[in-house]
Amino acid sequence: MARQPVVRHNDWGSLTPATLGDWEPTLSVTVVVPTFNYQHTLPYVLAGLAAQSYPSHLLEVLVVDDQSSPAQELPEVRPEHTRLIRVEEGWGRANACHLGAMAAEGDVLHWYDADMLAYREEVEAHARWHHLVDYAVPGGHKLFVDPAGLLATDPAVVRERVAAGEAGDLFPGQEHEPHQWVEDYWARTDDLRTAGPRAQRFHIGMTGSVTKALYLDSDGFDRTLRLGEDMHLGHSLAQAGGVFVVDREARSWHLGRSQVLRRAEQVNRFNDPYLADLVPTMRPKRNRRGRAYQVPYLEVVLHAGAADETIRVVDSLLDGEVPDLRVTVVGPWGSVHDERVQPVEDPVLETRLVHRSYLHEPRVRLVETAPVTSDAEFVLTLPDVTLAPLPAALAALLDDLERTHHGARVLAYDSGAAARLERTSALARVARLAGDEDDREALLEESFGVKAYPAADVGFVPVELRVVERFTLGARPAMDPDKSENRLRKALRKAADPSVVRAPDTDPEPDGKRGLFGRRR
Repeated sequence: MARQPVVRHNDWGSLTPATLGDWEPTLSVTVVVPTFNYQHTLPYVLAGLAAQSYPSHLLEVLVVDDQSSPAQELPEVRPEHTRLIRVEEGWGRANACHLGAMAAEGDVLHWYDADMLAYREEVEAHARWHHLVDYAVPGGHKLFVDPAGLLATDPAVVRERVAAGEAGDLFPGQEHEPHQWVEDYWARTDDLRTAGPRAQRFHIGMTGSVTKALYLDSDGFDRTLRLGEDMHLGHSLAQAGGVFVVDREARSWHLGRSQVLRRAEQVNRFNDPYLADLVPTMRPKRNRRGRAYQVPYLEVVLHAGAADETIRVVDSLLDGEVPDLRVTVVGPWGSVHDERVQPVEDPVLETRLVHRSYLHEPRVRLVETAPVTSDAEFVLTLPDVTLAPLPAALAALLDDLERTHHGARVLAYDSGAAARLERTSALARVARLAGDEDDREALLEESFGVKAYPAADVGFVPVELRVVERFTLGARPAMDPDKSENRLRKALRKAADPSVVRAPDTDPEPDGKRGLFGRRR
């Protein structure tokens, strides 16, 4: 079988999709429509889907009723192959969409909210990308409208008008509001083609689609999320190798303003702690210093060696300018025992010292087998414990990768060994592309870019030379309290940093930068 086309970074412009109406689809599509008390708009959603240009024998619609009251029933006007399933456990859009994904019979999953009205070619526009590559994540274009006039129309009439190509004329004389913050970012990034790894932040699930294979290879929806689930899904799909496509021919009307547009400040306030904890690419939502998160920005993997060197390397990592990390140390930790033994002659002394050093350190994970994959944005794999990074080294290397959108940095040791700092999503993309005979390093270079540095040139030093500062507190008599206070004030003056204190009654973000939904960051 021929290898799939290679998309570099997120530049989906290298792909040539079929012309609408002039190709022969083969993949089946399941449109998953989660609904909770959308009885007034769902008939029009299904009417639009009943008029799609995509072949009806390849199109399934799965309505997932998230415990609506009264219970949702299927209207008369609907696509030929429409099923209704009901949520029995859990609640929320993420939970309903995941349930729909698991029940779907199609090769492609197309998320479609119960307040959307599709143009005739909407499903076809999405599906053509999945016929090109199995890692495309297309998103459609939508405009927000007042649905009041539409709701007085017979759904059968809406179906006929959409089928006749008249969806664009259903709201004459009305103001059509764009999804402005999304449109602005699309404009700045050539419809996400230059957005690189940041494209995933603009995955809006109301009109998104994905192959079922890519969804199953990803972490999928986080079913505990009540808002922001589409952005988290974007992260999951990126980590599985996805490329995010903007298809302006996949058009829809959004029947009414979304909650995000109506209550942006409240939505952001709710979302921030969840997305900060789960999505490393949401860097502006994370603290620069002093915090670790559920899903780390960086994971470092090393095999334990001699205790002194291993401890010094791990301490050097924790001492660096990237606190948002997890250090995974591989070793035979099960050999550490409580049997009677002369402590300094213990056969597993080296393992015991490392084990005890990090048993209660929350940023260190002790495992017996090296992980195959990681949920972190980047993974640094060290070949041994002979070199340790200086405090600024990893932050500088990560910034280098972020600026270039590259997939990896190879750090050559004088011994001939090498450390590898790799973007997780790049490795996943290569895994999707590579066949048994393919050179994966060449594919990584082609799809993302790789650059090598001598480790000594980018802040790695012999482990015995790396100093990790420790506290000093010599024995001394008690100091006079007034003299101690003078030292206290002197130390505070010396350490004063005006950048961490905002003057009262000033704008918290004077540069005017704003967050994802227009809220100031």
